[in-house]
Amino acid sequence: MTQNKPMTTQQQQLVTTLKAVLKPHQLKLQAADTQHFRTGWRSGQGDAFAVVFPDTLLQFWRVLEVCVDADVIMIIQGANTGLTEGSTPSGTDYDRDIVIINTLAMNQLIMLPKQAKQHQIISFPGATLHTLEQTLKPLGRTPHSVIGSSCLGASIIGGVANNSGGALVKRGPAYTEYALFARVDEQGQLELVNHLGIDLGTTPEQILTNLQNYADLEAPNAQAQNLRVTNNTNKASASDYIDILRDVNADTPTRFNADPSRLYEASGCAGKVAVFAVRLDTFEQPKQEQTFYIGTNAPNTLTQLRRHILTKFKNLPEVGEYFHRDMFDVANQFGKDTFLSVSKLGTDRLPKLFELKTKLDRWANRMPLLPNNLSDKIMQSFSRFFPQHLPSRLLSFHQQFDHHLILKMSDDGIEEAKSFLTEFFADNSGAYFVCDKVETDSAYLHRFVAAGAAMRYQAINEHKVGEVLALDIALKRNDTDWFETLPIHIADKIDKALYYGHFFCYVFHQDYILKKGVNAEQVKKDLLAFLDTRGAKYPAEHNVGHLYDAEQQLKAFYQNLDPTNRFNPGIGNTSKHRRQCGC
Repeated sequence: MTQNKPMTTQQQQLVTTLKAVLKPHQLKLQAADTQHFRTGWRSGQGDAFAVVFPDTLLQFWRVLEVCVDADVIMIIQGANTGLTEGSTPSGTDYDRDIVIINTLAMNQLIMLPKQAKQHQIISFPGATLHTLEQTLKPLGRTPHSVIGSSCLGASIIGGVANNSGGALVKRGPAYTEYALFARVDEQGQLELVNHLGIDLGTTPEQILTNLQNYADLEAPNAQAQNLRVTNNTNKASASDYIDILRDVNADTPTRFNADPSRLYEASGCAGKVAVFAVRLDTFEQPKQEQTFYIGTNAPNTLTQLRRHILTKFKNLPEVGEYFHRDMFDVANQFGKDTFLSVSKLGTDRLPKLFELKTKLDRWANRMPLLPNNLSDKIMQSFSRFFPQHLPSRLLSFHQQFDHHLILKMSDDGIEEAKSFLTEFFADNSGAYFVCDKVETDSAYLHRFVAAGAAMRYQAINEHKVGEVLALDIALKRNDTDWFETLPIHIADKIDKALYYGHFFCYVFHQDYILKKGVNAEQVKKDLLAFLDTRGAKYPAEHNVGHLYDAEQQLKAFYQNLDPTNRFNPGIGNTSKHRRQCGC
């Protein structure tokens, strides 16, 4: 039930108990107040009885205790930036009330002492990738991921929970075997599991208070506490990924959401446990980087380039981002305002701008005389008054070539790439140039705005086009026919097919803007069936959410974590109802 209706006795008791744990501003009950948190970033929404906002780890634990005692569903939510509806309710067909637990207020980061290898960090549930990147930069370190093309607010733990990948070629999916999390066991009892490899005490209260005090510089004696690392043998990143990537003849993808080798407690959990903290590796910042911009009209040219670099190069790329000419064009026209906002205002202000945009749209949607997607239409109109924002050599390659690759090399790999590219394009169709700083920044920012630009195109043209089907897929490593040719019965239903992605990993984002009046569900079924014939896996780096069927091994993993189905039920199109387990 979305609150605005009379409460039952049990619901009144739940509210009373939550109020004993939380401050007034940490509990939202009214439908208008909870709408933002019940609605997905791109799609999907559902009912929730309450949304709560704990701001300490111990308070988070107390909320979980209340929810378990009340036998309500718990949906753990970070920044709510997922693209597959995985951190919001979906519909109204649950068998219990839902409490959404938003974790963004618990946003601390801890740099581990030197006895922890790889300059590791501990992230609390609300800490974001953007904050981690800025924290590590003065230390000459980088995180597992840099911000992707969808948004800037994504949380670190959200990435781990969803097997998220990203643009950095050598890192692979977000992964760790170190976590502090709560689960509900087979008998319905809440338990705290400390697998951080750090001695924090024995009881939940001791463990959570000690970790909180270590992170909270205002707490008494916080800096004097000695955080003792007891386990350095587990993985805190996908450290075997480079070997997997180099095996270009393997008949499986490099990474995908349901990969059994990447499902471990918090990693890939998709909200089926409540994660309090994870421990992750950080990485040395290269001393020097150089970007090369590559264009060709022959997909096979990029096939050969990829296979040579992955098998022959001593130094693998830092980044290898692909997009097709059509995606370049849509991003140029419909991503200009985002491009200019980031380039002029910087990334720090962008999360707040996205938040204001969302609030404006939700207000406008309640006004019957105002159009849908009001903010998009306003910003698109204003963008027309600004001059061309892309450098001339990027625009020239857009005119010449269908396929574009942004290749970033570092340190010794720079000369290795220069030598190879000169020889390679002497014998293969296409061309490249070495980017200056303006071209480098513009190329990556242009790629960054691509996903939002596809959504903008649909919003502006909603009177003549249908829905957007956004898929992210992983191709087999040995697939030489990577560029998609759709069967006629599917292609006839699509207005635009937009392709972009992480080329060396063979992970592609494919946005299909459908023709007006087309049955989106049927097209999606046809597309997924076609992908099955190619041996592709999906989703590749987003959670299954409520948009994909979970594979059998993923369902088994979820059930092992959450045997009574208390956390985030229904994801992967599984059951939304309580599960009796007397195991």
